[in-house]
Amino acid sequence: KFNDEKVAKCLRYLPYKVLNVDGRPEIQVEYLGEQKQFKPEEISSMVLSKMKQIAETFLDQEVKKAVITVPAYFNDAQRQSTKDAGTIAGLEVIRIINEPTAAAMAYELGFDKKKEQKVLIFDCGGGTHDCSILDIDSENGVYEVLAVAGDPFLGGQDFDQRLVDHFKVEFKKKNGKDLGTSPRSVQRLKQACERAKRTLSNSSTATIEVD
Repeated sequence: KFNDEKVAKCLRYLPYKVLNVDGRPEIQVEYLGEQKQFKPEEISSMVLSKMKQIAETFLDQEVKKAVITVPAYFNDAQRQSTKDAGTIAGLEVIRIINEPTAAAMAYELGFDKKKEQKVLIFDCGGGTHDCSILDIDSENGVYEVLAVAGDPFLGGQDFDQRLVDHFKVEFKKKNGKDLGTSPRSVQRLKQACERAKRTLSNSSTATIEVD
């Protein structure tokens, strides 16, 4: 819903407008010189359509069905919206499963099949952070999720945002101007901060330069 506190928190950082349409958020963007409005499911379906296209090119055959993973803390409404996005993209969504569970299933391939074990899956993504503890019985193929916790504002783009906030303050101190009044300037700074973050993966220092 538009009045959800998570939506309100996101709105502060977005470079585009989000409108309240009958209590639901709709994204307003300029596309081919026109103002367009999209529901979140429509944006998600565009991503899934692109992934479907990439998979079909790689496999050289049509992809009709999909299993889609979602963050562990997603509620029923968010899961249903993801399923709807899959349908809009022309996919039959067989199942929605938690991302940490999917990771556990992939890692399980290298486990000792005779042993039952508890595994902590630690998943830091682009915009979310999930942790799940699973009990995996490899012999019988049983995965039991014992505990799940997640933060929707602790991921790669949140690190970018912390850098952006820091440099906005620095810029104001040095030049007496508030970058926050120009969404375009903030977006350019954000791109520079993301590049610096990537550099810091391999180096102890990084320089940020924005015209």
